[in-house]
Amino acid sequence: MRTLKFATAALATAAIFSMPSAHAQATKSNPCTTVVKKHRGKKAESPCDDVRKMLADQQAQIDALKQQLANQQAPTVPPPPPEIDPIATPLAQKAESDAQAAEASSSSAVQTAQAADVKATDANKKVDALHDEVFSPAALHYKGINITPGGFVAFEGVYRQHSVNSDVNTPFNSIPFPSATEGHVSELNFSGRQSRLSVLAQSKPTPNLSLTGYYEMDFLGTGTSSNNNQSNSYVLRQRQIWGQAALASGFTVTGGQMWSLVTEDRKGTDARTEIQPQTIDSQYLVGYSWERQPGIRVQQRWGDLTKSAFTVAVAAEQAQITSFTVASSGALPADYFFGGIGQNGGLYNAAGNIGGGNTAGTGGITTYANNVAPDVLAKVAYDAPAFHIEIGGIARFMRDYYFPILNYNTTTAAYTYASSYVNNTKTAGGVFGSVRGYIANKKVEVALQGMAGTGTGRYGSSQLADATLRPDETLAPIKNYHGLYSTEIHVTPKFDVFFYGGAEYAQRTIYTTSFGTTMGYAPRNLSNAGCYNTPTATGGSSGTAGSISATGTCAEPTRAIYEAMGGIQWRPISSPKYGKLQYSATYSYIQRNLWSSSVASTTTPSGPRATEPMIHVQMRYYIP
Repeated sequence: MRTLKFATAALATAAIFSMPSAHAQATKSNPCTTVVKKHRGKKAESPCDDVRKMLADQQAQIDALKQQLANQQAPTVPPPPPEIDPIATPLAQKAESDAQAAEASSSSAVQTAQAADVKATDANKKVDALHDEVFSPAALHYKGINITPGGFVAFEGVYRQHSVNSDVNTPFNSIPFPSATEGHVSELNFSGRQSRLSVLAQSKPTPNLSLTGYYEMDFLGTGTSSNNNQSNSYVLRQRQIWGQAALASGFTVTGGQMWSLVTEDRKGTDARTEIQPQTIDSQYLVGYSWERQPGIRVQQRWGDLTKSAFTVAVAAEQAQITSFTVASSGALPADYFFGGIGQNGGLYNAAGNIGGGNTAGTGGITTYANNVAPDVLAKVAYDAPAFHIEIGGIARFMRDYYFPILNYNTTTAAYTYASSYVNNTKTAGGVFGSVRGYIANKKVEVALQGMAGTGTGRYGSSQLADATLRPDETLAPIKNYHGLYSTEIHVTPKFDVFFYGGAEYAQRTIYTTSFGTTMGYAPRNLSNAGCYNTPTATGGSSGTAGSISATGTCAEPTRAIYEAMGGIQWRPISSPKYGKLQYSATYSYIQRNLWSSSVASTTTPSGPRATEPMIHVQMRYYIP
C-alpha cells in the first residue's frame, strides 16, 4: 500500500513538473505549428507527437494507480468534502469567528461584573462588621481582655393568699396556719429588687490557657439580718464572683462565690451553666437543691460536649449549720454552743436568724457556725446529645462545744455541769443527682433531681432543719430528702410552658433523756391543739402596726413541704443586638405539713396542714 501511494505521488509529481516545461517550450517556439506549415499537404511526423504520447502514457498510469488505490481503500475512505465556495466560505468563517469572539467578550464582561459584585458585597460586609464592632460590639476590648456586660431590669409582683410578709422570695418553712394573724390576710407586693447586673471578663494568654472572671449582683438583701446561710445576702447582694483558669486539656480550676456543685448543671460541671427552674420566686421552688457560697472547684473533662463527654469535679465549699431546732417537754440543756452572732468590726451581722431560748418548745440558734472543716463535694457528669446525667456526694462536719452534764434535779428542773468544756464533731452528708432528657429536637425537656442524706437541710429551698441536739449536748444531723420533677416545653422559640412538682422532708429525730423526758426534732408530746384556732380579740395591740393574738399552741415542726407550679414565658423580642423582652406568669400551690402530736384535741387532728396559693408576674428586659 505504501509503495503504491509512493508511485502514484511520483508519477503525479513528474507530470506536474513536466507539463509546464513542455507547454512553455511549445508556446515559446511553437514547433508543431511550424512543422505543419512547412509540410502542408503531406503526412509528416510532428515533433510534439512523442511528448503527447508520453503524457498520455503517464496519465493512463496515474489513472490506473488511482483506481487501484480507490478499490483498496473504498470501505474506509471518507466522503468527499463539500464543495467549497471560494467567496462565501471565508465570509462564513469570519462571521463565526467574530461571533465566538463576541461571546467570549460578553462572558468575560459578565464574569468581571460578577467579580465586581462579590468584591462590593465583601466590602459592604466588612464595613457593616466594622460598624457593628465599633458601635455595637458583642464585648468591650480592654488590653487583652474581652469584657461582656449583662443583666436585666425587672418589674415583678406576687400575690399570696396568706401573708408571709416577704418580697418576691417565699420563705416556704414559714407558711402560716390559721392560728396566726397572717393566716387570714392576703398580700400583694411589687418589686424591682431582683434586677441584676453582671460582668464577664475573658482572655486567652496562650493557645492552651483561658482565663475567666465573672461578677453578678442584685438587690435582694437586707441590711441587718443578711447572712450566708444559703446565698450571700449582704447588700449590695453578691450573687456570684469568681475566677477561673481552664486548660485546653479539659482541666479547670474555679474559685470564688458560685453556685454549689450540688446544683444541676447543663454542661458537665461548668460554672455559668447551672439550671434554675423558670420561676419568678427568687427562692426558686420546693425540692430544688442549691447553694450559692464561696468555694473552690477542680474539674477534669474528657470528650466533646457536643457529642459525648465525661466530667469529674471536686469542691470545697463554705459550711454552715442552719435552721437548728431542738425542743423538749421539759427543760433543755443550756451549756453548749456551735456558733455565735457577728461582732462589731467582724463584718458579720449581730442578729440571729431564728432566735429562741432554752424553754420548753423552743431552741437556741445563732447565725454563724464555728466550722471545723468545709463541706466537701464530688460529682461526675455525662453529657450526650439526648440527655445529661450527674451524680455526686457530699460530706459535712458539724462540731459543737459543751459542758458535760453531771446531774439533773427533777424538783427544780436544773442541770449540773462540769467545770470545763469539751468538743464533739459529727459527720453528716449524703448523695445527690439529676437526669435531664431532651425530646423532639430539644423542644421538650424532662428532668428529675433529688438529694438524700443527713444534715443537708440547708441545701434545699425550704431550709428545713439540718441538725438538732442530743441529751448529751452533742449535735445530731437530721435525715433530709429533696426531690423535684420538671417538664419544660419550648412551644416556639419565643414561648415556653412549664410544670414543676417538688417536695422536701425532715425526719423526726428524738431522744429520751435519763430523766424520762424527750427532746430533739419533733418530740411527740408537743401540742398542735391551737393550729386551727382563729385569732381572738385581746383588747389591745402592740407595735405601730398592731397585732392580734391566737389562742392555743402549734408547736410541732415541719415534717414535709410540697409545691406544684405551672407557668408560661413569652419573649416577643429576643435579639443578640437589641436584647430580650420577657413576660412570665406562674401559679403555685404550697402545702406545709407539721409532724403529728400525741396531744390531741377534739377540734384539731394530728399533723396539721397549712396551704399557700400564689401568683407571680414578671416583665424583664435583658441586656444583649
